[in-house]
This record gives sequence, structure tokens and C-alpha cells, in this order.
Amino acid sequence: MLTMTADRYMQMSSDLTLDKRIYDLTTQNIQTLLKLSAATGIDCELETNGALQVLNTSDEVKAAESYVQAARSAGLPVEFWNQKQVVSSIGTELYQGAFFDPHGGHIHPMKLVQVLKAAASSAGAEIYENTAIVNIKEGLEHILHTADGLTVRAKSLVLATNAFTARLGYMRNWITPIREYVAMTPQFSEQRLAEIGWKQRVPFNDSRTEVFYLGLTRDNRIHIGGGRPSYFFNNGLGSPAGAASHYEELRRELIRIYPKLDGLQFEATWSGVIDWSLVESPSVGYTGKHKNIFYGLGYSGHGVNLSSVFGKIIADLEAGRDEPWTSYPFLNASLDYVPNEPFRWLAAQSGLAWYRLMGS
Repeated sequence: MLTMTADRYMQMSSDLTLDKRIYDLTTQNIQTLLKLSAATGIDCELETNGALQVLNTSDEVKAAESYVQAARSAGLPVEFWNQKQVVSSIGTELYQGAFFDPHGGHIHPMKLVQVLKAAASSAGAEIYENTAIVNIKEGLEHILHTADGLTVRAKSLVLATNAFTARLGYMRNWITPIREYVAMTPQFSEQRLAEIGWKQRVPFNDSRTEVFYLGLTRDNRIHIGGGRPSYFFNNGLGSPAGAASHYEELRRELIRIYPKLDGLQFEATWSGVIDWSLVESPSVGYTGKHKNIFYGLGYSGHGVNLSSVFGKIIADLEAGRDEPWTSYPFLNASLDYVPNEPFRWLAAQSGLAWYRLMGS
């Protein structure tokens, strides 16, 4: 399960009207995914019970109170929760308060992929799985070569490969692939959940830079992810050999939040790469000599909702309908330059160490 939010994580611009439009855009997309799930007959376990950003310090409480006041003046239906409300909802006394987005929720990501695949197929799209592209020759008509020797010709090309985009020779200096780690507990009974106090089925993440995020699956398993990420030299994907320490970090954090789970061992663990931009903001648009290469990337861990929003934007751009999106800040947004190696590795390690220091 992954958390989905409609807000922009306690960030307001000088244009409150624009902030409200972005919030509405992402909120409406969550409803679109619900309708799409129903239309395909595939339950992607999308639950919109809201989502919490829990607050670790008194300074963060003050910042959240100020944010909620500004956000509500812009028409965003967000709430500030005090510590008593947080304890009543998720059971832990670890946090001093929380920011609540009533339009947030969580989703089963693989089942969402199945929904999108079914919807695309029903609309006439042909899907070729396990077909790696190894070379692209750009032009008015692109020529793509696959790993098994096939040649594909296309008038438009969509780069929707997130952290793997640089391997195709694109946007190498826009994003950095960062590996994140996730773990899942065994199934809990309702009585066990009641013992730890997680009464409302709302996912939550903390307010540290190296964020931890948690949620409940429909069959009562707790998933926890985040913490200390990894960057591997030259945009490498890394190996599972060093992952054990990350999963142990997740286990310690889960027990810190819920001490009654002391002694628990995870039932499943996994990891994956996200496309992290230096400004921690995404970009969607087109590039290339003929402006027929379209992309969406730089989600920095917040792409569950935004990636499908960007799919709609890319469809409009490819059809020549730019106008509805020109006022949004993420259209053709310029992402900060990420240097080449070895400076990329040094910058990534320094940045991660700084985040670790600031979040400790």
C-alpha cells in the first residue's frame, strides 16, 4: 500500500488561487481513479479516509498551525490535529500534533497498475511487456530498437520511466535515482490493532526530512517505508546485499512508534528506486528538436497520484492542447542541474548526510 495525498505537503505559494487549483486537480484525480477502478472491475483498494502528516517537534506544530490557517483561507479543507486527536486516531503518543488532509488515502500500487493496464487495453492500446528499449533515434518519426532486435517507429515518444529515464539517455542531469525501502508485518487481528490503538484507518507519515510513512492494508497488515535512502554511483540501482540494515531501521522505528510490537519480525520486505529532483518538485512537458518527446518525472516520492495527473497532461500536450496547463508551475518546469560523476555521488552523499543530521 502507498499513501496518496491531494495537498502539496504544507507548502503554499504566493498565489493562493493557484494552490487551490492544484489541490482540486489532484483531489479530482483520486476520484477519477476510483471511477476507473469500478469501470475495469479491478479493486485497487483505494481508500480515501484521509491522511496525516504527524509532527515531531513544537516548531513543526507551529508551522502546521500557520499552514492550516493559510490553506483554509485559500479554500483547502485541511485540519490541524492536536496530540489528543492523533492518539485517538492512530494510538501512538510519539507525536505532538498532525496535519490532516481529508481527501488523502492509500492504495495498492500493483493493483492500480492492473487497473491502468486494463483501461488502456480497453481503449485500444497494445501493451508489450518485458520489451526493453536499448536505443532511440529521434526525428519527426522516432526509431526505437528493442533488446530482442525489433524496430519500432513512432511519431510521438512518452518517457514515463521515472528513475530509469537516464538509462535511455534522457534527463540524466535532471534527476537522481534514490533507493527506498519498505517492509510489511504479518496480519493482525482486530483485537491486536485495538491493543496498539490504531482505531482509524488513516495512513500517516512523519515530518522529518528522511520521512517514515505507515499505513494499514485491507487485511490488517502494517506497512512502513522510508527512513535512510541510498544512492549508488553513476545512477546505479544497487544490490540487495546491503538492504538488511535498512529493514532493521524500519523495524526499530515501527517499535519506537508502537512499543507493544516489540519482538515483531517482518513478513515481507522490498525496495525500489524513485526519481528525486534537487528541488523535490516534478516536471511534465515536451522536449526534443520536434517537440514530440513527452515526459513526466521528478516526483521525489510523491508520484502515486501525480503520475496519472501527468498522464492526462501529456495526452493533452500530444494532441496540441497546451492551453489548459500553461498556468501550472510544473509544465515544462526547469529542474535544478545534477552534476555528473564523481560530483553527483559526492553531492548525493553530502545531501543525504545533511538531511540525516537535520532530521535527527
